[in-house]
Amino acid sequence: MLNDFKQFILRGNVVDLAVAVVIGAAFGAVVTSMVEDIVTPVIAAIGGQPDFAGLDFTVNGSVFRYGEFLNAVISFLVIAAVVFLLVVKPMNAVLTRMRAEPTPDPLTRKCPECLSEVQVGARRCPFCTSQLATGGAT
Repeated sequence: MLNDFKQFILRGNVVDLAVAVVIGAAFGAVVTSMVEDIVTPVIAAIGGQPDFAGLDFTVNGSVFRYGEFLNAVISFLVIAAVVFLLVVKPMNAVLTRMRAEPTPDPLTRKCPECLSEVQVGARRCPFCTSQLATGGAT
């Protein structure tokens, strides 16, 4: 049973998941710090009030703290925007640059009449039956 447990723990999926959780937690701390220490003060400088926790209203003795909800919504939107602008967009740009264009098939060429793919050595197009120039690509 100990060997089975050892194999389970050392399986690639478990280790990958553990690494992802640790890196995710560290990344979350960086993003949260950026939002709290950089973005929120900028919003406060523009809007005047960085914290809405004190906003509430009372109905029949029940206190509705909608300011906390506003803080959570604004925090979520700002964090999502920061992650989108600083992680998703740059990664998409890098992945787009890394994509290689598919190389054309050197065994085929385009028929000048119907633009179908035809074998390089063909003398007639199998699709439109037009006569093709022999030799290289047209």
